[in-house]
Amino acid sequence: MSRSQYTASSVRKLVDKYFSLQWCRDNLVVPLYSETTLPMNPGVIKIAVANYSYLGTIAEPIKQRLAQSNQKCEFVEKSQEEIQEILDLASEERFISGETVEISQFDEDAVLEAIQETSETDEDTFSFEFDDDIEVVEEEDSLDLALEMMESKIQKAAGMVLINSKKNNVSDIHIEPREGGYKIRVRKDGVMQKFMAMSRKPGIQLVACLKNMANMDIAERRASQDGKILRRFEGNRLEFRCSTVPGKHGEKMVLRILNSDPSSLKLDTLIHIESVRKDFRKVMNTNNGIVIVSGPTGSGKSTTLAAALQEKDNGETNIVTAEDPVEYDLGGDINQVQVNRAKGQTFSTLLRTFLRQDPDVILIGETRDPETAESSMDAAETGHLVFTTLHANSSSSSLTRLLDMEVPKYKLNASVRGVLAQRLLRKVCTGCAVKRPISEKDAIDFQIKKNTPIMFANSLSAEEKSNRKKENTLCPQCQGSGFKGRIGAYELLLVDRNIQNAIASGKADREIEELAVNENSMLTLTQYGVELVKEHLTTISEVSRVCKSDH
Repeated sequence: MSRSQYTASSVRKLVDKYFSLQWCRDNLVVPLYSETTLPMNPGVIKIAVANYSYLGTIAEPIKQRLAQSNQKCEFVEKSQEEIQEILDLASEERFISGETVEISQFDEDAVLEAIQETSETDEDTFSFEFDDDIEVVEEEDSLDLALEMMESKIQKAAGMVLINSKKNNVSDIHIEPREGGYKIRVRKDGVMQKFMAMSRKPGIQLVACLKNMANMDIAERRASQDGKILRRFEGNRLEFRCSTVPGKHGEKMVLRILNSDPSSLKLDTLIHIESVRKDFRKVMNTNNGIVIVSGPTGSGKSTTLAAALQEKDNGETNIVTAEDPVEYDLGGDINQVQVNRAKGQTFSTLLRTFLRQDPDVILIGETRDPETAESSMDAAETGHLVFTTLHANSSSSSLTRLLDMEVPKYKLNASVRGVLAQRLLRKVCTGCAVKRPISEKDAIDFQIKKNTPIMFANSLSAEEKSNRKKENTLCPQCQGSGFKGRIGAYELLLVDRNIQNAIASGKADREIEELAVNENSMLTLTQYGVELVKEHLTTISEVSRVCKSDH
């Protein structure tokens, strides 16, 4: 059989329709082409296998999959190398529902075309075919997104939005109703970016499709809802946390892309400065007390705590967590529990339950109210190590925030071991950044030696990006944003005798911060960011944008 009898597009179409690329690679199988015009063999798909001996285990599953579409198959033998080569060629282009779409890039035109096609469908009679229950679906049983996208044009559009966002390291997708239609914006590297706009009808259908995928009530548009999308794509797990809220012009939907793979979570990677990392390890390895990680939404608090718990998981400790939602499957001997307010499982009630579970280490996903705060203090005072997060601007203001929750000063001093405040800074793109001496003003403001060479981001305007793209001179790493990826900035406040005395005497958070800096050599968020600037990892403008107000 010559290669001319099939194309990468046709192979890709068959792979997406009946199997998945990862499944084909794992089993050394590839569908080549379909013979639908021959009178002797109508609806027969030629399938190559690496060895006929494999058919004993894979032939029946293949036949069953094809039978669902009234297809039969014939097997041919090819070498392992040839099958891998065919799969590599097919993977170079993404074949979706009969059209070739390159999704390695965040292609607005392709997604917009897919969404616009949905206007051909009558909104009132549109049906969705999904059969999974998010509460019970397991990873191995979750739907294959590539197959799901074959069902309809709107599912294709929804799938493209999800896949493209995941591949381009987007953290959040915002689908926002406007007076004349819908707008999609995405948050990438912590910054909101415009993506595309669409008319009202396909916008409503897109939101409805995503709500259905998240096991939310499509008919309910006047109340807030939360849900979760769990899918597979080419052997990879895709997980999205979904939230809707009714607005003046319709439902706004936000999807948070969750990183379900904890394998890369290491404190050595997250906390760049060794002295801060070393001190944080001392705090998290105490036998009892409370360790607080604070910062605004999306600052990486859950990621830091996940890395800390993985280090604590040595097989000799009983670790339990209460999370909303469970963002990382930490595995090992860590017992993770999802908050479920509908069934009375709040942070405070779960904490009381945990104390009857013989725990050594407890994680409370977020301290939101006085009841949870005081219960955490009580748990810490009875010999448990408690980790929690708090929404606060700095490490010192975290302490005053707890006092505002009516936590007594003596309990605060007796329980809190340390507070780690954090932010995420955009990393400067190594492909297009320029190095030049720091300005005199910035050198003074940030206490950096005059004429020190630092990195400056080559950020382009929308018009410049468009022109560079046409000229094929756009930076392939950052696509003209000037930044790629993010790195953490940390501020660790150790609650020692000096800080305890300051709390007891009613010092303001600014005074506590100054004491920690002067007496304990604490690096503020800004000072930590400046160290990253000196190492050419980020820019002065980024530190000023994210951290300067906290100094």
